Amino acid sequence: MEDSIVHSDENAAERDNMFQRLIEIGISLSSERDHNRLLETILIEAKRIANADGGTLYLMADDGRTLSFAIVRNDTLDISMGGTTGVPIPFGPLALYDEAGTPNFNNVATAVALNRMTVNIPNAYESKTFDFSGTHAFDESMGYRSQSFLTIPLMSNDDSVIGVVQLINARNRNGEVVPFAPELQPIIEALSSQAAVALVNEMLIRGQRALLDSFIELMAGAVDAKSAYTGGHCQRVPHLTKMLARVACESDYPAFQEFDLNEDEWYELHLAAWLHDCGKVTTPEYV
Repeated sequence: MEDSIVHSDENAAERDNMFQRLIEIGISLSSERDHNRLLETILIEAKRIANADGGTLYLMADDGRTLSFAIVRNDTLDISMGGTTGVPIPFGPLALYDEAGTPNFNNVATAVALNRMTVNIPNAYESKTFDFSGTHAFDESMGYRSQSFLTIPLMSNDDSVIGVVQLINARNRNGEVVPFAPELQPIIEALSSQAAVALVNEMLIRGQRALLDSFIELMAGAVDAKSAYTGGHCQRVPHLTKMLARVACESDYPAFQEFDLNEDEWYELHLAAWLHDCGKVTTPEYV
């Protein structure tokens, strides 16, 4: 009786820790503005919660017809590709439809994206629902065994799929590969929902920044086109400014030893450099 009470208390403590961790992850995701770090955080935290050996994060293409590999991780094989690693992912995108427009339900990741539903596969080597021939070929070449799979869609608030998270090989406390526990699935889905919101917000911010950059570069181009004497000046100043700032940041000269710029400050400098002559758009030529 006492053992069951202790075991129940341990489970309750684990659940409390898990929910607290979800809150912390949500805060972390909402504050991250770097696209690659955000993608890595989503996959790494999902792997950590599920104690998965590997995982892949796919992003939906703008045309909604393919899933592209964004992040790939595997602890046993020491694989870390995409994101901030700078290591390119050699795998091509997964097609959601064939040339005739038929949906691709053979691949588990594309099927999850098409059906907008999570799929939990205890053993891929016994599955008859999906085609794992490519996975088996990879396993054979790497001396690995991709057994249990948990694949979750990343859904935006308008119910569209923006990506897919796929976790591979859940491990128990002894490090043995086991199926992903059904009771863990809602927690990973909750994390995926938080991740999707954060990813959509980050994409919107990137879009707004790209629009602003286009606008200020257009203004700079207008200033350069207006004057034959200073043509190209507004295009060159941003590059020269950043070169000087970078040298100052890297300098050991006493006056610059404590000088450095964070990511936001670099962007502020970028805006200032492009806009430094924007007033000339309305300044008469004779002035």
